[in-house]
Amino acid sequence: MPSLPAREQYNRQVRRQQAALVAFFLYLVRLLGAQHCAYEALDSSGVPTRDAQRRGAGWLPGLADIGWSNRLGWYEGVHLLVAVPPIGVITGCGCGAASPKDQPLAETFFALRRQPHPAVASVGAPARSAYVVDKGFEGQANHMAWWTTYGAQVLCPPRRNSTRPWPKALRRWRAGIRQIVETVYDKLQHTFRLDRERPHALSGVQARLAAQIALHNFCIWLNEQLGRPRLAFTDLVDW
Repeated sequence: MPSLPAREQYNRQVRRQQAALVAFFLYLVRLLGAQHCAYEALDSSGVPTRDAQRRGAGWLPGLADIGWSNRLGWYEGVHLLVAVPPIGVITGCGCGAASPKDQPLAETFFALRRQPHPAVASVGAPARSAYVVDKGFEGQANHMAWWTTYGAQVLCPPRRNSTRPWPKALRRWRAGIRQIVETVYDKLQHTFRLDRERPHALSGVQARLAAQIALHNFCIWLNEQLGRPRLAFTDLVDW
């Protein structure tokens, strides 16, 4: 009788299929017409890989380090960035060390979408509309550079002390449409247990992210076929 592979065998198989997993989740992006939406919400989140209090070089040396997350506090791990249109599909992702701010991560993300590289195909294709971001991506100079260099239009609220603040209705609109990315991160972190992953190598990070995002997008596609709400994963994925 066939048997399930040991955990080490399974992890090796997932790493070998990383490119196929990325190709699959990007195929679902196109199949679902996810980038024909009015905007893509862009946001980052901390992904822990190790206890920040432990000594030694840690796991993922050269990539993971210690950073701050409003959700986690101080943590050791990586910084994940995803782009999500209103229908909840993840159109692309990228990750870097935990310590840098959002702006340099977004800069690399836009650059790789503009000039794709096979090693980081997971960032996906350039958005056909604007990116809606939060104050972590603020900076008019950055926004202008991203637009002129990469064709990435960014809608970001002004600083609190700005002489040209957004009207209250516009702030509420932005907060409302960005709720989708919070929902998607909740699916990744809890439904698909992203916070419990502890990969020891960059290839493991990339492969597991690709697998979870492929599953996320597939669940949305399947729910559409069944006439169910797109993000109703709880009774669809039974662990």
